[in-house]
Parts: sequence; structure tokens; C-alpha cells
Amino acid sequence: MTLTSFIQNSFAERIGGSKFGQETVLYKFEKIKRAKRAAMGKNPAVEMIDLGVGEPDWMAEPEVAEVLYREAQKPENRGYTDNGLQEFKDAAAKYLEKVYGVAGIDSVTEINHGIGSKPILALLPLAFINPGDIAIMTVPGYPVLGTATKALNGEVVNLPLLPENNFFPDLESLTADQRQRTKLLYINYPNNPTGATATKEFYEKVVRFARENQIIVVADAAYATLTFDGEKPLSFLAVEGAKEVGVELHSLSKSYNMTGWRLAFLCGNELVVKGFAAVKDNNDSGQFAAIQKAGIYCLEHPEITEKTAAKYSRRHNMLVAALNSIGFSVKKPKGSFYLYVPIPKGTKSGHTFVSAEDFSEFLITEKLISSVPWDDAGHYVRLSVTFVAENETDEKRVIAEVKRRLAEMEFVF
Repeated sequence: MTLTSFIQNSFAERIGGSKFGQETVLYKFEKIKRAKRAAMGKNPAVEMIDLGVGEPDWMAEPEVAEVLYREAQKPENRGYTDNGLQEFKDAAAKYLEKVYGVAGIDSVTEINHGIGSKPILALLPLAFINPGDIAIMTVPGYPVLGTATKALNGEVVNLPLLPENNFFPDLESLTADQRQRTKLLYINYPNNPTGATATKEFYEKVVRFARENQIIVVADAAYATLTFDGEKPLSFLAVEGAKEVGVELHSLSKSYNMTGWRLAFLCGNELVVKGFAAVKDNNDSGQFAAIQKAGIYCLEHPEITEKTAAKYSRRHNMLVAALNSIGFSVKKPKGSFYLYVPIPKGTKSGHTFVSAEDFSEFLITEKLISSVPWDDAGHYVRLSVTFVAENETDEKRVIAEVKRRLAEMEFVF
């Protein structure tokens, strides 16, 4: 046996075992990347319009970068922060009350920071999932908590998000056995990718369900402040009894244009936060103190988010109008920077779309428009209004170009 084959046979089954790296099936995001490269290679003079990327096009505010620069020069900020700066947690508690009206969160015992939301979601199952335990996920959706659950020999139960249910999961569809074995319930509103927003009534239903079945709720609020047209930011923790059964994640990535900075916080139930802290302590040594100091500035200036949300609202208005004018049937979401679009049946020239993935690849190849396909619960593509544009005039130019290219295809719906 060669060293190479020895290593190949040593991979854990959770990432493919001895077949790791040898799979011939490409995941959709890799397919999209390859299709984009090929399309740009064949059409170097044509602008690729990227409506698929799920990260802000703006940089963090200059004042935020200035705080980082200033704090990074201080010797006292050079070391490990472990489970976070207390000043950041204090700012997070004040932020929850100011923006969401959530009072009474103990910044010492009921808040902890994370190096972005993704690591928080990946680490939570380590604190709660034993083999055979269930995590309830929604599809389409962000799969990290579910992926981590499977790695621990837990089970994932997927609940579809359908338009007839206002893109809320049907919790009543779970069997008695599933309810009994479930440890974690993941929800995300405003939702990625549907753009749906939660209601107080829905959150109240979730709290009742969790209490009755002794299930921990993990509410992902990454887009919670990006709301429009009179929709107010709503926190799961604002509902009576929510803190008894769950926690909520807040990220600075989308709200403050800080995706690469990697800063978020978990808040809510003291025991869940304590369990997360114990696991986190063995997985990382905390985010750089200067970044947390910059995060404090952000949390103290929610008007930054309001400006960003206004931009996304404006772009949604234009994109929705453009799509509907050429035959699509879409409604502007009340939150997030995503537009969830049902795909057409085909084109008048005879091309038929059998899946969202098929349609997405077609858009890239034929019109150099990138999107993200979802075939989990119907056939939809996710379009993001985070496309790069220098100003409002440039935004109008990009949307007009999207409309022109799509209109040329003469879709059949």
C-alpha cells in the first residue's frame, strides 16, 4: 500500500471516506462557477451580471474601518479574546433593545460572540446532538446546522417552504417519533432564499411547538434588519416565552456590509449560550479584539443598516418591475436582498427547462446572467440585488440590461 492510498483510505465517512475527492457528481455551486468561467471565456467582451452572489456589494463604512485601524494598533488588543469582549456583549444587549425592543437580555450569561454565524451554526450541534437525534431544517435553506448534525450521526428532517404556507414550515407534519427525537429546530427569517418575513403569530406558534415537544429553537436572524416598506425588524426573542426555548443569531455581515470581517453573536436561553460557549472554547480562541471594537461601533449606529436596506428596497423595486414586464410573476419581498423567482417552462424557440438548475445554467451560458437554482421545493432561482453598481444611475443601467437580455429569450410561462 502506497502512502497515497493509505491517506485516501483514512478519510472519515462523513466527508466521503475512501471515495473523498473522487466523486464525479458536481454540486450546483461548483457547476455555476464552471459555467461562469466558460461563458466569460467565450464572451470576454460581455459583462457578466452576477445576481447570484449572496454578499453585500458595499464595503463597511469608513468610520467602521477607522475604528479597526485605531484599535489594531493597541498592544492590549493583540491577544486571544476566547469567548469575547464583555464590551461587545454589552453593546449587543443594548442593540437588541434599541432595534428590536428585546429587553432583559443578560449580556454576561445570555450573549456570546462568534466568528460569523456559520461557525455558530456548525458548533451548536456539538453541544446537543447525540447519534439518532434529529435537527429540523427548512428547505430550501442554509444547510450548515444540518450538515454538522449529520457529521455527528444525527438525523436531519427537512420541511419544505412553500408559497401556499407563506414559506413557513409545516411543523404539524412531523410524526410523533420525529418530535420525540428532535433536539434542534432551525428557522431563518427574513428567509434565505425566499425573502419571506416572519410574523409574531408564526413565532408564537414556534414557541408553543418547542415548549410542548421540548425542542430547542435556533432562530437565524442574519437578515432581520434588512426590511422594507413598513416592515419592522422582528426578533424571535420579542415573543413571550421565546427565551425559555431558544436562541437567536445576529450577524454583522449583511446588516453592516462586513461579510469578510466575520463577527456575529448568539443570544437568548442561558443554558444554550453556555453550552455553545463550552464547545466554542475548544474550537477557536475568539475574534480579533479590534474587529469586536469595530462591531461595537456598528451596533451603536443602526442607521448604517437603514441606509443599506433602502438601497436593497430600491433595487428590488426595479428588478421586480423589470421581470414582471416580460412575463414573470414575482412579488417584492418584505426583507432580505433575495428575490425568489419561479422558473419559466421554456422558450418560444423550443428550449424546455426541466429544473431550476437547468434554467440557471441556461441564463449563464446564453445571457451571462448568474443566479442560484433551488429545486428543493419547486423550481426557483434566487436572484440577489447585491450586484455591483457604482450609483443609482448604474443600478438602473444594470437592471435595464438584465431586462433586455431576458426579453430576447421570449420565455414561455
